Amino acid sequence: MSKPTIALCRALSVLALWICGQAIAREPPDLQGMWTGGTLTPLERPPQLANKAFLAKEEMAAHQQESTERFWKAGHNPADVGRDNDAFIDGGMKVLPSGQTSLVVYPADGKVPLLPEAEQRRDFNLANLDSYETMSQWDRCITRAPMALMPVIYNNAYQIIQTPSEVVIVAEMIHDVRVIPLDAGPHAPASVRSWSGDARGHWEGDTLVVDTTNFNDRGWILTAGNAGRMRGVPYTTNLHIVERFTRVDAKTLNYEMTVEDPAVYREPWKVSFAWTRDDTYQMFEYACHEGNQAIGLILGGARVQEQEAAAH
Repeated sequence: MSKPTIALCRALSVLALWICGQAIAREPPDLQGMWTGGTLTPLERPPQLANKAFLAKEEMAAHQQESTERFWKAGHNPADVGRDNDAFIDGGMKVLPSGQTSLVVYPADGKVPLLPEAEQRRDFNLANLDSYETMSQWDRCITRAPMALMPVIYNNAYQIIQTPSEVVIVAEMIHDVRVIPLDAGPHAPASVRSWSGDARGHWEGDTLVVDTTNFNDRGWILTAGNAGRMRGVPYTTNLHIVERFTRVDAKTLNYEMTVEDPAVYREPWKVSFAWTRDDTYQMFEYACHEGNQAIGLILGGARVQEQEAAAH
């Protein structure tokens, strides 16, 4: 083989290696698997930790004990009537190992910047029993969207399935499924709205970024009891959520969510916490049944109370 031919072959080999390296470098990280995100760390920072975003390592054990005791006192005591069965509750949840004192990481005070008008609407939603429409979409067994990936007291599992063109996220609670296209296309027209909104995903380095708009305005932003003062807060059609999924290591996926809704919050707010890979976790059917009978019974009971009050 002549020297020019050898040189050409070498050049082609170097080019091929470079092309392969570029292709490998562009390959997105694999987020697939079963992840769990249950935690005892509260959504908002407790008053006693107002100026403390993170705990020191030596404070973690006592904080864990206090959080566990608070969990069992908050309606999960075995002696309570009507409590969830032990088979369902994630009774072994921990506070976040990072030591952060709230899921809310922005604003810096760890508090959601609620507007007074939104607080008034929340109070109305929680107290009004005139119609099913003011009641939680979770109580009605519809969905936990638009924030179905926030931790609750049980069923905190999420399965991610990934293809070159879509990412699918299955939430165990109410078996919500989101199919997120990665084509960088525009959102659906404003006339198209839903509980889960219209999601569009793209990669920023090793982070999957999911931009979601086109929500309806028919429910609560958060529905679970552990949402604290955020339970019952409404959302509007201007709700905009941006999520970031970053694979930290083989067992850790960091989840971030930024929430913007100008008629509800003074400014955007953000939560951040880690999910843990658990290949042994099994998802079972989430057969939500409260919406079949309970909502009607609650509304019917309210009418009876009104009649009794009027009679007196």
